[in-house]
Amino acid sequence: VQLQASGGGLVQAGGSLRLSCAASGRSFASYGMGWFRQAPGREREFVAAISWGGGTTDYADSVKGRFTISRDNAKNTVYLQINNLKPEDTANYYCAQRKVPNILGTDRHEDKYAHWGQGTQVTVSS
Repeated sequence: VQLQASGGGLVQAGGSLRLSCAASGRSFASYGMGWFRQAPGREREFVAAISWGGGTTDYADSVKGRFTISRDNAKNTVYLQINNLKPEDTANYYCAQRKVPNILGTDRHEDKYAHWGQGTQVTVSS
């Protein structure tokens, strides 16, 4: 499985970005997906997750109401729409795929994810 994240960039506070994560390899539609982020000097943290069918989503409190995760199984792609960006959103954003297929719901724990993309950098200026 290969995950290719893209869409990051430098934006001003209040701006928006749409991150994409294209997956290749095993059946994308059968696996839940997640987005995580890591800022310099900090541990990687959960951002958002979506179930394999797309019917269930979960968000970290810090991004709830501003970020939206979605997926297009026909395109093997998961998205993260980021609105009203804040300087504290500056980080490298990673997408990841669940270890086990067809699991109900979502999960915030990194150890439930088997495959990680290379990350895409989001930098928010104040």
